[in-house]
Amino acid sequence: MIRVVVLVVAALVACAHRPGPPTVRPAVLGETRTLRSEVLGEQRVINVYLPPGYAEGTTRYPVLYMTDGGMAEDFPHIVGAVDVSIKNARIRPVIVVGVENTERRRDLVGVTVDPEEQKAAPHAGGADRYRAFFRTELRPMIERTYRTTKEAAFVGESLGGLFAVETFLVEPTLFDSYIAADPSLQWNEQHLARAANAHLAAWQAGPRQLYLASSDATPIIDGVAVLVRALEIARPAGMTWTYEPMPHEHHDTIFPTAALHGIRQVFALPPAM
Repeated sequence: MIRVVVLVVAALVACAHRPGPPTVRPAVLGETRTLRSEVLGEQRVINVYLPPGYAEGTTRYPVLYMTDGGMAEDFPHIVGAVDVSIKNARIRPVIVVGVENTERRRDLVGVTVDPEEQKAAPHAGGADRYRAFFRTELRPMIERTYRTTKEAAFVGESLGGLFAVETFLVEPTLFDSYIAADPSLQWNEQHLARAANAHLAAWQAGPRQLYLASSDATPIIDGVAVLVRALEIARPAGMTWTYEPMPHEHHDTIFPTAALHGIRQVFALPPAM
């Protein structure tokens, strides 16, 4: 009898130590919402990252908006840059709002007279409408739904960077700060960059911040140089801007580094007292 008991106990102990199936939990970056846009005439997918401690507190946070904001686009790596910077006490906590694309070569650009660009973007010209979507639908929805301050920034790369620069020049009050990584300022024969002087001469937006970065892409560098010259000449009251050339980066590699630098500048912690 004793032998049987020992064998049973041994069997039970062996079962207790036998590894079971692994525990699997979803890795969550944030929340996904849909917003029916009357301005755009379509439903848009909106991804939202909330900073650590959001659910437990009552604090209000600034918001970083971005295009190319789908889960299969740039939202994960922008959220990664923000999250690690918050946790390492490099920036103030911030909410990130990403808009997933439906037709980026429509929404992010104005019209163009360049035949090759017209071929690549047959529906170009939606940038003004896209700005209206942010102004009248997306920002109000985010501010109703989440605990936000009035401070808002925008980050974009390539055509998203072009949209950032265009918004900075034609409707600067839409956001407080702008991060433009390798903006496609060659678009429409550098029309936007060449018009910068006139926009900056009429500047009445007050304090605004621009972070600008460029890769080794020659057409983009040429357009950025035109914009930088205009910024150097104009120097509107209250505007601060930074230009960071990154010649070691390519157009398809610059965004993670440039976005991280821009985010850490725009949302920097206040100096220690």
